[in-house]
Amino acid sequence: MHAQQMIAAHPHVRGEVNTALVRCIEACFDCAQVCVSCADACLGEANVAFLVQCIRLNMDCADVCLTSGLIATRRSGGDVPLIEAQLKACELACGRCAAECERHAAEHVHCRICAETCRHCERACREAIASLPGGDAPRH
Repeated sequence: MHAQQMIAAHPHVRGEVNTALVRCIEACFDCAQVCVSCADACLGEANVAFLVQCIRLNMDCADVCLTSGLIATRRSGGDVPLIEAQLKACELACGRCAAECERHAAEHVHCRICAETCRHCERACREAIASLPGGDAPRH
């Protein structure tokens, strides 16, 4: 992905890139794609009725991840409270989706992959939140 290059090239950033936030942006977009794919794969399973909640959480997580990636990508204005709130929502959505997919991971490979991807994004969100100005850790 080119997120780091694009953000570094932004005139308001002036090369001072928050690497934790960039990793989070990339994780968000990756997670959105994986969640859409998992929901679609769930719809193809013979026991689709058993996977309804998984499909719902996949779709919710995909939407939240996509929105989170887009909001975190926009550098103009640097609305840290909004970015932080969105990443907290993303962390929550990823945790809920991962927990549901973990319930089905032994039977469905797509759910195992999705759970792993959601856990990765959940951690990336947490690290990005901590890296924001006023967060729990210094900026990188």
